[in-house]
Amino acid sequence: MALKTGKEYVESLRQLKTRVYMFGEKIENWVDHPMIRPSINCVAMTYSLAHDPRYTDLMTVKSSLTGNTINRFTHLHQSTEDLLNKVKMQRLLGQKTASCFQRCVGMDAFNAVFSTTFEIDEAHGTSYHENFKKFLTMVQDNDLTVDGAMTDPKGDRSKAPHQQADPDMYLHVVERRDDGIVVCGAKVHQTGSVNSHWHIFMPTIAMGPDDKDWAVSFACPTDVEGMYMIYGRQSCDTRKMEKDADVDLGNARFGGQEALVVLDHVFIPNEYLFLNGEHEFAGMMVERFAGYHRQSYGGCKVGVGDVVIGAAALAAEYNGVEKASAVKDKLIEMTHLNETLYSCGIACSCEGCPTKAGNYQIDLLLANVCKQNITRFPYEIVRLAEDIAGGAMVTLPSETDFKSDTVVGNNGETIGEICHKFFATKEGVSAEDRARVFRFLENICLGSAAVGYRTESMHGAGSPQAQRVMIARQGNIEGKKELAKYIAGIQD
Repeated sequence: MALKTGKEYVESLRQLKTRVYMFGEKIENWVDHPMIRPSINCVAMTYSLAHDPRYTDLMTVKSSLTGNTINRFTHLHQSTEDLLNKVKMQRLLGQKTASCFQRCVGMDAFNAVFSTTFEIDEAHGTSYHENFKKFLTMVQDNDLTVDGAMTDPKGDRSKAPHQQADPDMYLHVVERRDDGIVVCGAKVHQTGSVNSHWHIFMPTIAMGPDDKDWAVSFACPTDVEGMYMIYGRQSCDTRKMEKDADVDLGNARFGGQEALVVLDHVFIPNEYLFLNGEHEFAGMMVERFAGYHRQSYGGCKVGVGDVVIGAAALAAEYNGVEKASAVKDKLIEMTHLNETLYSCGIACSCEGCPTKAGNYQIDLLLANVCKQNITRFPYEIVRLAEDIAGGAMVTLPSETDFKSDTVVGNNGETIGEICHKFFATKEGVSAEDRARVFRFLENICLGSAAVGYRTESMHGAGSPQAQRVMIARQGNIEGKKELAKYIAGIQD
């Protein structure tokens, strides 16, 4: 089957019966809802660029399962070159959308589940790996978007899944049948869940023998009976609902999304099971997915950072201060931080190695170093962007005021004319263009896009302490001590 176009992707969503709720009501036409459609446009870009001859090598690849040409977002990495191209592709899409394009979690889940199921089958004689290969072949052949769902609500985080007062705080099996299982629970903060054709569910933590019912991984259609989504709130999100909104949106075409995904007695056939009680492999699946996803941030957040740096440079130019040495130095620092993030994404890819299953895994230590930097540098980049832009970024009158023909001045001036007059700047720069740059920066620094660029950088793919735990585990301090002993002449 041919690669989908962006338009075909959007139309395919209309065929689903996905249940979406927002502001206490069911959204019937969620595909065209003004708060949701920008995030759909982002996913559509992953399809559209696959048909652009300039980006064919980045966006498409030969499937290791079928030999057919597929979208890279459905690919199993076969080399360090694949890992590198993944990061480069993500930077490109960040540049094109300045938002989260949402297919990374599925791609990272594919690669983590593929290698983990191979080792589960090796240990237990199960058939999860074949299940997964058949599933992924279907995904590749139909060019589907799949959400990777990992984060549970967790309830009382001091307690294991089986100790929770409410067992639904972690997704779990409530019934086992000859032909499959029935599951209950939820996944939170799910990026792109509403915009996906299918979901892969995975455990969120390492588990013990008493947590067998919570050690579960599987795939199901997004509109499966018993599953529904409650759309997540974002800062300034209702601006998208305002009549004729454009400038005030900052990024009118693109955006991200998150949702609470609830599973209420959902039946999963055996053919879509990838983990079912083999608790000792839950941690492996989590660790591998987290590693891939922490690598991803060295691409996508860097692409968004490129746009932020460009907008800050425009703001300086429009303000007439682009030649000031302090401004130049701030732009240099923003670029330095952004390229450092990219370097980490590239480094952990170059140092990748094959798994037992044959697909390639990134260097886990360097991937965690990458994500640790991601938890910090975007915050400094937007701080510097706010510094360069100035206070008007958050104090501009509304787009409606700039368009208003209400007369208020003694000379018959309208509100719109007054706004254009007092927010004018150097010759050749319109007040509207200046406002557009300010609103974009407001959106990415403080508004709805800050979810994807700031807070997601902090907590997505694991909060900062999660990376520090992995860095401690992978850092080989004992080996480094031996190096120091040898150089210092210390003998045990």
